[in-house]
Amino acid sequence: MRVIAGSARRLKLVTPEGLKTRPTSDKIKETLFNILQPEIYGSRFLDLFSGSGGIAIEALSRGASAAVLVENDREALRCIKQNITHTKFDDKAEVIGKDVFRAIESMRLGNYPPFDLVFMDPPYKAGLEEKVLSALKSAGLLAEDATIIVEAAEETDFEFAEYIGFDVYKEKFYKNSKHVFMTLK
Repeated sequence: MRVIAGSARRLKLVTPEGLKTRPTSDKIKETLFNILQPEIYGSRFLDLFSGSGGIAIEALSRGASAAVLVENDREALRCIKQNITHTKFDDKAEVIGKDVFRAIESMRLGNYPPFDLVFMDPPYKAGLEEKVLSALKSAGLLAEDATIIVEAAEETDFEFAEYIGFDVYKEKFYKNSKHVFMTLK
């Protein structure tokens, strides 16, 4: 796994061993960032279920002004910290080593400025998407024109999104997964 473009281009990233995380392939990451490129520069980026941190690091490399990475797994946290140091983004990246729901609550209590871009890659088929999106919205962590991207199993139904206040405006399908793009209503 590597950084594809920007200031940290071509730098290799470490990933946790085993099957606890699913690093987004370089090809899928490149497709995702080609879609997001107009929105990245100067944005505040939130990466939930960060794994190795590759998505947030790619955003920083392409010009995001700051990123918060949330991950609960100790091995993944070690990789995130190593990757941030290796890419020299220590001054732009904050790592929160907590469960996503506890992290959202502490960001709410800490009066974090709203995020322009949010990427989340929860465990597939765990039913976390609706709960996390509801928590994010309730916490006031989303900029008015924020873009939220959820990586999910291909068959995951996002019909709930409208009921909790999100508009799904694009779905990009891959072999066994998809990226769902949404904004606040």
